[in-house]
Amino acid sequence: MKFFFLTIKKSIKLLFFIWLFWNIWIFSEIVWWKFYNPKGLTSLTAQREKERLAQHKIPYIHYPWISYSHISNSLKRAVVAEEDANFINHSGFDWRGIKVAFQKDINKKTVIAGGSTITQQLAKNLFLSPRRNLFRKAEEAIITVMLEMVWDKRRILEVYLNVIEWGDGIYGCESAARHYFGVTVSAVTSSQAALLASMIPKPKYYDRFGTTEKLLDKSQLIQQRMNQVLIPK
Repeated sequence: MKFFFLTIKKSIKLLFFIWLFWNIWIFSEIVWWKFYNPKGLTSLTAQREKERLAQHKIPYIHYPWISYSHISNSLKRAVVAEEDANFINHSGFDWRGIKVAFQKDINKKTVIAGGSTITQQLAKNLFLSPRRNLFRKAEEAIITVMLEMVWDKRRILEVYLNVIEWGDGIYGCESAARHYFGVTVSAVTSSQAALLASMIPKPKYYDRFGTTEKLLDKSQLIQQRMNQVLIPK
């Protein structure tokens, strides 16, 4: 019995050091990406690449990087209005949204509901798997704190807009603007920006089925809220 507990103790120590080094590596990446753009595979694009290979499709991961100043302010406002209206003011977590999401999870006895801020979504896209479980949510929270400590809001939104998924093999705002409207992201209009923001929760679906009535209704609501939100300068 004593040997059993010693083995358990050693295993816990080993897992702790693995977890610690994993988070040290993540922190070093975050510090590096404060000054240099993450142009390689993110956790999300790596997962999508595996999915395309499993479907016997050629993996295609490409997202031309666009600096914050060259991204349409309309798109910035639309995305913030849709995904995280309090983005400029919170420290990485929308506690009211988390409370609502937590209550939904309690009712459904699972870990499904959202409530994630832009920073939380970025943490997941850059480093974590799409699986939904308590461990991943805890790690997402740790990475969110790291991002908010090291980056300012402008950098967080810039990276987010450049790496998120906007369709099948479409990543980043420049690729999305060119794919859906044939323009550069600096030229995106307010109505186009609202449509792009509306697609974020289900990008592959809307890429496949195009503009639906539900998407148009949602984009109109986003347009009404766009001037009510603040964005980093």
